Amino acid sequence: QVQLVESGGGLVQAGGSLRLSCAASGITFSRYDLAWYRQAPGGQRELVARITSSGSTNYADSVKGRFTISRDNAKNTVYLQMNSLKSDDTAVYYCNAKLFIDRWGQGTQVTVSS
Repeated sequence: QVQLVESGGGLVQAGGSLRLSCAASGITFSRYDLAWYRQAPGGQRELVARITSSGSTNYADSVKGRFTISRDNAKNTVYLQMNSLKSDDTAVYYCNAKLFIDRWGQGTQVTVSS
């Protein structure tokens, strides 16, 4: 059974930092491209950052220079380090793993107070 479990969300003041984690089970983790998406209230789910199985990364323009995605294949975990947080970053953040099909976590809430 495939599971993606996010953690690390919470309430933080603008300018602060959070580190999200997503622990995977039931998949051959190293073969998967991994990503973080987010969905703000009333908005569509959007890509925040992606890291491929080979380690290449790409970011949404809105988070470049502030967020960093990384993966630890030994721990079956993908991370999103979020610095200089803004109120616009408030959203539910979802972990995604893709190899032919998409797998999703349940999401973790990030709230940035101004």
